[in-house]
Amino acid sequence: MLRTKYFYYFFALFIGFLLLENLGCTTKTQPKRDYSDLVSLFNEFREFMKPRVIDGVPDYSKEAMKRQYQKLKEYQKRLDAFDISQWPVSQQVDYHIVRAEMNGLEFNHRVLRPWFRDPGFYCIIPRFEETMVGTVSIPRQLLLPKDRIENFRSRLRALPKILEQAKSNLTEVARDLATLAIKMKQREHDMWTTFAERLEAHHPDLIPDVKKVIEAIDDFKNWMEENKSRWTAPAGVGKENYNWLLKNVYLFPYTWEECMAVVQRELERSQAYLKMEEHRNRNLPELVPVTTREDFEKLHLSAQEYLINFLKQEEIFTVPNSMTTKSPPRYERPGGFRNFFEECLDRDPLPLIVHDIVGHTPDAERQRHDERPIRGKNRPYHIAGIRAEALATGMEELLTHAGLLDERRRSRELMYVLVGFRAARAAADLKMHANELTFEEALEYTAKMTPRGYAKADSFLLWDDLELYLRQPGYGMGYLMGKVQLDKLLVDRSRQLGNEFSLKQFFDEFFAAGMIPISLIRWEMTGLEDEINKLW
Repeated sequence: MLRTKYFYYFFALFIGFLLLENLGCTTKTQPKRDYSDLVSLFNEFREFMKPRVIDGVPDYSKEAMKRQYQKLKEYQKRLDAFDISQWPVSQQVDYHIVRAEMNGLEFNHRVLRPWFRDPGFYCIIPRFEETMVGTVSIPRQLLLPKDRIENFRSRLRALPKILEQAKSNLTEVARDLATLAIKMKQREHDMWTTFAERLEAHHPDLIPDVKKVIEAIDDFKNWMEENKSRWTAPAGVGKENYNWLLKNVYLFPYTWEECMAVVQRELERSQAYLKMEEHRNRNLPELVPVTTREDFEKLHLSAQEYLINFLKQEEIFTVPNSMTTKSPPRYERPGGFRNFFEECLDRDPLPLIVHDIVGHTPDAERQRHDERPIRGKNRPYHIAGIRAEALATGMEELLTHAGLLDERRRSRELMYVLVGFRAARAAADLKMHANELTFEEALEYTAKMTPRGYAKADSFLLWDDLELYLRQPGYGMGYLMGKVQLDKLLVDRSRQLGNEFSLKQFFDEFFAAGMIPISLIRWEMTGLEDEINKLW
């Protein structure tokens, strides 16, 4: 009897042990994963992201993408196994950057599926937004060095094969994305045709290969035109997917609905303030646009000098030595037509050049010198895009309130015109992805909502902007909502520091954090955890 009792006792222990083993609750010590393991996983993942290339042709077939998605889930599980609770905040921030990148690839597979939905993904000339692997830049300078010719030729010869494979891959095409791709292919035809003419004097042996590329472009364009009538799927990702993207990829603490409320308010605010500025300045002469290249260059250089001197005098942030005047952009106004930005630049460049001189140019310079193993890398999937546009756009208005335009009262009007344009584009982004507006309707909407009629629905600039926003959800919204995040961070930090707060220290710390989502910068700068807890 006693032996039977002990038998059941030990049998119960044995079964319990097995259950604990299966639940992962044994006393076995899990391998410790530290920051160096995160860096290794990050580097491994970055290599994994690249598609397999066979004879110059990237493999975006259904089978290849299925394999990549299955493997992605393994990478995400490996990342989930990290215990970062005891890591310094700076290292936890890097963990979330890696998490966002993996989520970005997941969003591509689950929602965007550009290799199946978007013919524009198979753009053969590099573009700003994400495109296929295997694009080829058209050389600006000829003659080509001898050591480059054969590589260039082999890449040219791969392009027709890529476009042929693309026709098999594109099984879920969205109608508006096809419309955009058809126009894109016409531009590519024109660019490669011009390049073929230039080759005659330098590399006539390359002309047959270039002509085959042009034939492949035309064939792909014709294929789209023949099939477009049966492609009826909407291009927008829908509100639910948009919100998942904002939270899990952009690490952005607002929803589609919250963004729309703020954007509508900013659209109204910008136009109300514009009317007040116009009333205040009603007795001053209006700004008249320049009409010659010489006057434009003089105006542009003068504005650059004024801006840089203002920044040095006001000590808003540490002005880098590289911040010097640059050659003005080309002045080309065929038929006297001006796009939106040219309408502003030709009147006074100062409100707009802040965007690049204070925003994108020094950001790029800092990023080039950032040697941190994770933060120092360029971010895919627009993960750092809202941060980049937050600074570039936000500084336009922040510097105005700091006094930049005090002596140029009419130019203050242009600043509010810029805010209005960004708000109109942001609303168009949100409405397109909620499938409330088609692409054509979004063009008309943006033109209508932009102050003074400076934005034209048929302009290449507006078409190009909204194309980017449709293909990369959240891009157009990010200009305005990024500024909202920057404003909030400035307020949070000033409340913490009280009288010890200084703009110079604030912006220097902001820049030092790197090109990462503002929610992570806020956590690192302030220690406030409310946003990161909401996002994780």
